[in-house]
Amino acid sequence: MKFIVFTSPEFFSGEDFYIRRLFDAGVDVLHLRKPGASAAHCAALLDAIPVQWHGRIVVHDHFGLCRDYGLMGVHLNSRNPLPPSGFVPRSVSASCHSLAEVARRKPGLSYVTLSPVFDSISKQGYRSAYTDAQLRGAASAGIIDSRVVALGGVSLHGIPMLRDWGFGGAAFLGDVWERAGQPGFDDYLARLRSALDGLPE
Repeated sequence: MKFIVFTSPEFFSGEDFYIRRLFDAGVDVLHLRKPGASAAHCAALLDAIPVQWHGRIVVHDHFGLCRDYGLMGVHLNSRNPLPPSGFVPRSVSASCHSLAEVARRKPGLSYVTLSPVFDSISKQGYRSAYTDAQLRGAASAGIIDSRVVALGGVSLHGIPMLRDWGFGGAAFLGDVWERAGQPGFDDYLARLRSALDGLPE
């Protein structure tokens, strides 16, 4: 399963240091998501991240940064619903908030995220929108497959369920960033990578 991390929505001191640790731990893709941030502030963060990792970063805003920095791709969302004109990103993904939306949008995209799969860790009151039966049915119908990434409340505990439901990846936000600066951060990332690879604890 793909290991994807969304940045914290707010910038914080030392963020580039933690992003490097994410990549060192085996994160496949980093989604640079900073709603309301300027292109200049996003570019400053990219400047602080070693160039070797730029090809594994996806942006949610200021799509021109994808071309300028040689990034992996762009992620379509309510703020930016259309792909950029003037260049073709290697990857175009999108946010989906229903199984019907996944079925409709997935064919034309590199991958999609489906949320909220579990109760959110970082957003109070943002609860899971799907039952076990709905997700299993969607997998049986081919709606959930290797190009669908689970988002919302994803943690180490939920990875076995995501595998059972047929997701191709897991996207982390609150679960990872709440641990930044705490002892055991790198060990936890290693446990996530192993679990996503299907290795026993």
